[in-house]
Amino acid sequence: MLSKALISAQVAVTGTLRDVIAALDRSALGVALVVDSELHLLGIFTDGDVRRALLHNASLESPLQPYVRRVFTSVGPAAGRAEVLDLMAARRFAVVPIVDERGVLCGLHHLHDMLGVSPRPNWAVLMVGGRGTRLGPLTGSLPKPMLRVAGRPILERLVLHLVGFGVRRIFMSLGYLGNVIEEHFGDGSHFGCTIEYLREDKPLGTAGALSLLPSRPADPILVMNGDLVTQADVGAMIDQHARATSGNVAVTMATRRYFHTVPYGSVELDGNRIVEIAEKPTLSKLINAGIYLLSPALLDRVPRDTEFGMVTLIESCLERGERVESFELAAGDWIDVGQHDQLKQARGE
Repeated sequence: MLSKALISAQVAVTGTLRDVIAALDRSALGVALVVDSELHLLGIFTDGDVRRALLHNASLESPLQPYVRRVFTSVGPAAGRAEVLDLMAARRFAVVPIVDERGVLCGLHHLHDMLGVSPRPNWAVLMVGGRGTRLGPLTGSLPKPMLRVAGRPILERLVLHLVGFGVRRIFMSLGYLGNVIEEHFGDGSHFGCTIEYLREDKPLGTAGALSLLPSRPADPILVMNGDLVTQADVGAMIDQHARATSGNVAVTMATRRYFHTVPYGSVELDGNRIVEIAEKPTLSKLINAGIYLLSPALLDRVPRDTEFGMVTLIESCLERGERVESFELAAGDWIDVGQHDQLKQARGE
């Protein structure tokens, strides 16, 4: 459903320049969107376009069609925040329309909205110390999280994604070639956040670096693998965890549906009797997506200066009868860039 502001910014292709000015005034978005009766986006108008039309002796009652800007930039519904911000910065756009494959208007990215999200108190820890040996030789002189996808390092996309959901204090656990990461991000101010570094003198596993945090946070802490290409709704995950705290939730784990097609016909037995044959069946399982929300109290269970895995920490919660919840990611919202074929997929190759 289109927002009221977006609806008010629409003007019919049969309208006049007066209608365009009225749409610009109503929406305050800085753009009027010219549509047909089926909401196909046919062109746009800005204040500058209206002024140019009037300078060419048009009147307020002149049809808008001769003056509409029919060549414009838009993105599809699946475009990520980092991609859109890149586009806005490169082309100096404040707004970018969203259209589907049929050319139908379905939304609008506004620079103010993308940068003006209210800060959340949650800290984030990004695990970026691995060597990425399965991606050699690409990681011979570059940490895996700094490999580029769509022109931007994976880790930078992740940082901007978190900032877009209001997460402004980010820790990075450094290991292999950590200086490359630190030189790129600095204190994080260029990316709209504060970035601090946890330095691993030896590999500490997927949870051990949490023992290096300067203090225990007051709110649930977000922990993520630093080599994920994801559009996960981090805000919704944090909100779900917050709603469930009354049920003694220790961990919320992001999960993803994984499908595997058995390349052979499978059989089901009752004793030795075959009761069913399925040709190349597809199995479905939920898998760990490498994104977690942890209760602050769990940090007390992480040993200092010791290799310690996130799975071990979560298993301790299950053994104690503490609640561990799943937050299932939408299809296409997650790629773990751990191998060459996954990196190619993330790059659209």
